Amino acid sequence: MAFDIDMIKGVYATMAERVDKARKVVGKPLTLSEKILYSHLWEGAPTKALARGKDYVDFAPDRIACQDATAQMALLQFMQAGKPKVAVPTTVHCDHLIQAKSGAVADLKSANSTSAEVFDFLESVSNKYGIGFWRPGAGIIHQVVLENYAFPGGMMIGTDSHTVNAGGLGMVAIGVGGADAVDVMAGMAWELKFPKLIGVHLTGKISGWTSAKDVILKVAEILTVKGGTGAIIEYFGEGAKNLSCTGKGTICNMGAEVGATTSTFGYDASMERYLRATDRSDVADAANEIKDYLTADPEVYADPKAYFDQVIELNLDTLRPHLNGPFTPDLATPVGEMAPKAKANNWPIQVDWGLIGSCTNSSYEDLTRAASIAKQAVDKKIKPKADFGINPGSEQIRYTAERDGLLQIFEELGATIFTNACGPCIGQWDRSDLKGDERNTIVHSFNRNFSKRADGNPNTHAFVGSPEMVAAIAISGRLDFDPMNDKLINEDGQEVKLDEPMGIELPLKGFEVEDAGFLAPDADGSKVEVKVSPKSERLQLLDPFHPITNEQLTGMKLLIKAFGKCTTDHISMAGPWLRYRGHLDNIANNTLIGAVNAFNKKTNFVKNQLTGEYGGVPDTQRAYKAAGIKTIVVGDHNYGEGSSREHAAMQPRHLGVAVVLVKSFARIHETNLKKQGMLALTFVNETDYDLIKEDDTFNFVDIAEFAPGKPLTIELVHADGSKDTIKAAHTYNESQIGWFREGSALNVIKRENAA
Repeated sequence: MAFDIDMIKGVYATMAERVDKARKVVGKPLTLSEKILYSHLWEGAPTKALARGKDYVDFAPDRIACQDATAQMALLQFMQAGKPKVAVPTTVHCDHLIQAKSGAVADLKSANSTSAEVFDFLESVSNKYGIGFWRPGAGIIHQVVLENYAFPGGMMIGTDSHTVNAGGLGMVAIGVGGADAVDVMAGMAWELKFPKLIGVHLTGKISGWTSAKDVILKVAEILTVKGGTGAIIEYFGEGAKNLSCTGKGTICNMGAEVGATTSTFGYDASMERYLRATDRSDVADAANEIKDYLTADPEVYADPKAYFDQVIELNLDTLRPHLNGPFTPDLATPVGEMAPKAKANNWPIQVDWGLIGSCTNSSYEDLTRAASIAKQAVDKKIKPKADFGINPGSEQIRYTAERDGLLQIFEELGATIFTNACGPCIGQWDRSDLKGDERNTIVHSFNRNFSKRADGNPNTHAFVGSPEMVAAIAISGRLDFDPMNDKLINEDGQEVKLDEPMGIELPLKGFEVEDAGFLAPDADGSKVEVKVSPKSERLQLLDPFHPITNEQLTGMKLLIKAFGKCTTDHISMAGPWLRYRGHLDNIANNTLIGAVNAFNKKTNFVKNQLTGEYGGVPDTQRAYKAAGIKTIVVGDHNYGEGSSREHAAMQPRHLGVAVVLVKSFARIHETNLKKQGMLALTFVNETDYDLIKEDDTFNFVDIAEFAPGKPLTIELVHADGSKDTIKAAHTYNESQIGWFREGSALNVIKRENAA
């Protein structure tokens, strides 16, 4: 039986009435995305049509999921909210703090030792506040959610950008910062600008070497890393119905890489099969009773251009396998066209590692398709030219895959089976085969491939592909290998060719697991004590942020003018820094150390206007803080792309940054800045970015009149005494301005709960 089945049935009990009402107030047929959004309004039944991309709307999500790296800060904030228990079903999943090195058993043992303090904290907080806890080794959050909690037509938020994976089961599932999650945990509404809608019409059927992963790799090329910003992507058509549920999850998962709010699919037979296979027939039965409400109205898919803001047509019959990268997930190359492109760009051809797994591609079906290629290498006596690493998505998948002999096939190739955790995908990889900054190439089935992300090496060229394509390329050891046309030389000196991959959607003998790794909370957690040592290097109780005053926005200094791509990885790196995710002051020592300074094209090397000397970004900012001077960060397009980690907002705020002024924001990061009581602004004229000099002082001349829809005026005072005046736009509404005036959204929650 499913978790929280009564909650799910409660959602379904009101859905038909609310959707019918929404259809009347909107005055036309509805997409699936609209049905879910309108049926989850905080106010209940809809009373008016909502403007896409304009109206801020209060929603009531059904559940929350948190991974261990972000849960620490989220729960430290929730502890200040004054609530005895979370208001909606919530889970914590320990998957980020396990380093991949030697193999599952040794690595998990090491993590349980080195991160015991954090795991104990998360377990005790979960127990106290009624939160379900998934132990280290239980699996990757998004795979575990898909297997246990996701349900068609539901709405959830999660403190990880790849929460969107649950769209594979027909949810609207959205990645958020911890402060957003705290709102919902505390029983308050969750605010989101009503999204625009992008429809992707899939025709045909994937076959051969083409996989569901190639759908999103192609969509990423079409939309680019910012093309989905502010929109939900809804997939539909016969091609969508032909995909497995976990294949749909893969597509939704990587929707985060185009900036989409989320992605989703209408309820269909593949979802029903998956629900029943994962012991949730009760959910499938309930969904079947209202199945017409769990997909778009027929008129929408018959004439999609009349209902979506943008429509993409994709024929799966002709879709080719792709590799995306390096350094950005939207740089797509069809397999077979890599050789000239790699030569022109001087990409290293030799492949050193093939990594299979992550929250994107670690399902049973994924492992079977990759294993079918690995089995051929064993049978045809092909010695792999690259190393292999495998991360199963959950203990249920690992146990079942081991039972069915899949993991043994990989082990025959010399692969290392890592823990059921994120591992190299988020930089938790002790890679021993390279030292320093050697140029090299790896291929993986993950979602992101930013510089330094997997192993900390800026010269690791990471390419994203399907698990089966990663297996084939790793076996060949060459980036330009085309398994559809190229042959390999086996150990007997014979030419051999790999056959097409074969996958099994769901295990023929069913899923099986001895211990899934779940701990239910005490019914009454009031007596549970949560301890945080004041001497801890990894955990730190939070102090409220003080409001930024109008006076502090005069005489501000420039901390850094970031050049080009500046993701949350650049602002707050993962990897070894994950150990400090629960200690704001310690992790603040990595603030913006990956951002490129526009004035010298160096990282972590900025001018201190107080001394005239150059130094690291955190050290320079701490000097400004000690002097009582607020600072501003200036950035380029899509600033804050990538992870939902709110640390990228909290760290600058903690150190004394008051304003982030950029050409454009990634959605989650803009919200995180607002939640922490900062000013998140965009240039009215993008060319004003060029006016900003290294020694500038900034004066906000009309901040006292800060109001919705009204741009702010900033005076730039240059070192020679000359001045420029620029305009900065913002998207703050009245309540968000209240967050700024009170110092943070959390301060508002505390005040309201104390009233």
